[in-house]
Amino acid sequence: MREVRVIDDTGQQLGIMPPQQALALARSKSLDLVEVAATANPPVCRIMDFGKYQYQEQKRQREARRHQKVTEVKEIKFRPKVDEHDYQFKKKHIERFLAEGDKVKATIFFRGREMAHPEIGRRILERLMAELADAAVAENVPRKEGNTMHVILARKPGWKPIGAVKAAPRPAAAVAPQAAGIEEPEEDLGPIEEGGEPEAGDEAGEVEAGDEAGEPEAGEAEAGDEDTAIEDTAIEDAE
Repeated sequence: MREVRVIDDTGQQLGIMPPQQALALARSKSLDLVEVAATANPPVCRIMDFGKYQYQEQKRQREARRHQKVTEVKEIKFRPKVDEHDYQFKKKHIERFLAEGDKVKATIFFRGREMAHPEIGRRILERLMAELADAAVAENVPRKEGNTMHVILARKPGWKPIGAVKAAPRPAAAVAPQAAGIEEPEEDLGPIEEGGEPEAGDEAGEVEAGDEAGEPEAGEAEAGDEDTAIEDTAIEDAE
C-alpha cells in the first residue's frame, strides 16, 4: 500500500498521503488510523477513536436486535373428521398468528384406517388455503409425511389485518348538580296565601279563650263553697 486517502476525526478529507504520514498524523491527535474502505482506489482510512467506534457499533447492533421481530412457526392441528365449528375456530387462530407476523404450519393427523384416505386431509388443507388466499401464501404444496400431512402458510405481502372496532363511548353517569358545579335554580313557591300562618294577635286570642274555659273565675268558686256549707248545716239540723 503506497498511498491512502485520509479522513480526519471531524469528517474532513485530508487528501492522499503515504500511510506513514497518515499514521503519524493520527498519533499526534492520540487517535487511531482505521481502514474503512479497503477496496477503494486508493484505500480510505479514517482517524478516529477505535475503542469508542467499537462501543457505538455494539450498541447499534443491540438496538437493532431489540426492535427486530423474530418470526416463529406456529402449528395448528386438524383431524380428518374435524367438524365445522372446530374448523372455523382454528382458522381464526391462523389469521391471528398471521396478523402477528408469524408463520403457521397446518397439520392433518391420520390414525388407523384414516391413513388409507389422504385425500380427505388434502381437501381440508386446500379449502384452508383457498379461504385464506387474501391473507396468506402457501410456501409448499400439501404433502404427506408418515401419518401427517401439512402445509406452511406465511403472511401475504401487503396484507393488512382488519383492526378491532373501537367501542362506542359510554354515556356519562348522572352527577348531582352540586358535584358538577351547577347551581340549582331556586324553587318558586308562589305568593303565600293569607291566613296560612296565624298572626300574633290570633295566638293571643286563642290563649285567652282557653283560659276562660279552663279556669273558673273567683266569683264562681266562692258560690260553690257557700252551697256546700248550706248543705252541711241542713244535715246537722235533721239529726
